[in-house]
Amino acid sequence: MSAVDDMAADGPRVSDDMTVEVALSVMVSAGVEYLFLCDGDDQCTGSITLAELAVHRGSSTYTDQIRLRDVLADRLPRSAGSPAPSPFLLPGRASCAVSSPGTRST
Repeated sequence: MSAVDDMAADGPRVSDDMTVEVALSVMVSAGVEYLFLCDGDDQCTGSITLAELAVHRGSSTYTDQIRLRDVLADRLPRSAGSPAPSPFLLPGRASCAVSSPGTRST
């Protein structure tokens, strides 16, 4: 089992098409500081922290239609001089299939 698999096995997993508003509600109700994100193929594509979502929600470009995958795409480096992605960003694609019904949203 790789480090990516270990990370994907720990913590709540949600669909990356979830809105920021819903994700914030999930995080608060679950009492967690991060969520692992899964794509339509049920592959773990990264993670997002409560702090990142709070900053994003406070931006002037925020709308209630913004999806988690949009936030994840916004933080990826665009050039060699760009800051590195969050340490929570997974370097590979681990399966999210082990999610329990209580921590996974589709």
